[in-house]
Amino acid sequence: MSDLKKLRLAAFASGIAGVFASTNAHAGELWNTELPGFEVGLPAGLLPPPGVYGQLDNYFAQFVDYTGEGKKIQGSSIDALAVAPSVLWVPGITVLGATYGMAVAMPFDYTSYTATQRENPGPGNLGIFNTPIIPLMLSWSLPHHLFVRVATTFFLNDGTNTPTDLVNGTMKNGGAPSANGYSTFMPSLGLTYLNNGWTLSVALRFGQPLGSTTAHNYEYRTGGNFLIDYTAEKTIGAWTLGIGVSQIDQVVKDTMNGHPVPGSICRYVGFGPVVGYMLPSGIQLTAIWNHAEFVTSQVGGDTFDFRLQTKF
Repeated sequence: MSDLKKLRLAAFASGIAGVFASTNAHAGELWNTELPGFEVGLPAGLLPPPGVYGQLDNYFAQFVDYTGEGKKIQGSSIDALAVAPSVLWVPGITVLGATYGMAVAMPFDYTSYTATQRENPGPGNLGIFNTPIIPLMLSWSLPHHLFVRVATTFFLNDGTNTPTDLVNGTMKNGGAPSANGYSTFMPSLGLTYLNNGWTLSVALRFGQPLGSTTAHNYEYRTGGNFLIDYTAEKTIGAWTLGIGVSQIDQVVKDTMNGHPVPGSICRYVGFGPVVGYMLPSGIQLTAIWNHAEFVTSQVGGDTFDFRLQTKF
C-alpha cells in the first residue's frame, strides 16, 4: 500500500448543498458546511506518514430545490462548481499514542441559481467560501487492521459574500452567495478497515453554526446537522473501484427570530461509484459520482468530484 493510497485529508470544501430559501425573507439557510460525499473515497481513519500533502477537489453539481416534503420545486435549478485546494501537514509528532496532523484549505465556488422558470439566471456568482482550518487531527492504529481518527475543524466567517448581501439586494447576478455569514465548528470521527486491498470507511462529522444570518428585521439561525460518508472499495494494482454513500441529517429546525421554521429539517441520501488510478508519477486520481435518492429542504441532484492527491 503506497503512501498516497493512505493519504487522508479531512473533508473541507465549499458547501454546494443545503439551500433553503424563505419566501418571506428571500434568503435563509444557505449552504451546508460541507459538500455531500466529500469524504467518499478517502480512508477517514488514517493519516499518512510524515510529510506535506496536497489535495485538489474539483466539484461539479447540477441541483434542483426540494421542499420539506421531498418534492421538487418546479423551475428551480442551481449549477455549481467548487474548486478546493488543500494542504495537509503531518510533522511526525505523536500525541496520546496517535499520529498528529493539521490542515487548511481555500475553497472557491461558482453558482448560477434559478428559483423559477420566469427568472433570468444571469451570469452567476464567483466567490470564496468560509476558510476551513483543521488545527487538530489525531489518528490511532488499532489491532485487526482498524484505524480511528478524530479532528476539529473551524470554518471562518470570511467568505466574499453571504446571504446578507442577497437580502439587501446587492447581489443581482443570478448566483447564490458564495459563503455562510457565520463561523462553524465541526468535530469529526473517522473509522477505517484496511486489509488485503480492501478499504471500508465511515466519516462522521457534526456541523454546528456559531452564528446566524442577520439582515433588516430578521435573524435566521441554521440547525446543526450530521454529515456521514461511507466508502467500500478494492484496490488492484494501480486501480481502485468502489461505491460511496452520503448522508445528511439535520437534528433541529432552523429558527427565524427565535421561532422554529416549518419544513426546515434537511435530509439527504445519495450514492454512486468511485474509480481511482495511481499515476506512475505518484499522483492519485479519483473520480466520484453521487446521485441524490432522497432529499428534503435542500438541493439535490447529480454531483461529480474529480480529485487529485500528491505528496510534495
